[in-house]
Amino acid sequence: MSKLALVTGASSGIGDAFARRLASDGYDLVVVGRRLDRLEALAAALPEVKVEPLEADLSTDEGVDRVAEVCAAEPLTMLVNNAGVAHYMPFTELPADKARELLHVKVVAPTMLARAAAPGMLSRGTGTVINVAGMIAFSGPAPHSQMPRRAVYAGTLAHLVALTQTLRAEFEGTGIATQVVCPGVVATEFHERQGLDMSAVPRMTADDVVTASLRGLELGEVVCAPGVEDADLLEAVSRADLAAFGAQSPALATRYQPG
Repeated sequence: MSKLALVTGASSGIGDAFARRLASDGYDLVVVGRRLDRLEALAAALPEVKVEPLEADLSTDEGVDRVAEVCAAEPLTMLVNNAGVAHYMPFTELPADKARELLHVKVVAPTMLARAAAPGMLSRGTGTVINVAGMIAFSGPAPHSQMPRRAVYAGTLAHLVALTQTLRAEFEGTGIATQVVCPGVVATEFHERQGLDMSAVPRMTADDVVTASLRGLELGEVVCAPGVEDADLLEAVSRADLAAFGAQSPALATRYQPG
């Protein structure tokens, strides 16, 4: 049976690594990115499978709609929402156009592409949706001294975590698997394109991120954190979230009542 994966942000880094690994596993590919020359070079490097380059800018509605049409029309086995932009800036310094681009690429695009692909996967009774986020999704409580402020970026990644977790519950019993991958700092062009020198920072390889993701699927992990050795830490986060969610009451909490 043929397997078909669509990978966004496939022109470099984690997306390129996903495309190459999936090709080695026998997947035909639709590779999406803004740099057609790189997509065509990737296709030429993978002659053993069918690779369709799809040039699209996911920071625009037109780009999202173009890729969503393919997600809806093609019998996708796997969707990898990997495309990303950094735009690491304090909230009040982040230009409106960059904030809009970030929200489109990391919130609108993954949501709409998964929405387009899911009906076909449901009808076939099989499919996988992988959303690439990052450990910054869990960094909200960190003080300024520990983590520079990047509120919009962190918020988009947290969206991907919650979206993936709730979709897993929604798709229970349907044959569709969902996973959010949360690496730390990865050795790609991602930071360099933002003018950030990360050469002195220890970094994971993109290939290791893909290895963790695919092994995590085999393990049934919804949240895959390639660099976190103790998986119980992730379980503890989930348990705390559910404990707080389950502890709510229609009565006003005592600490908010007038003295």
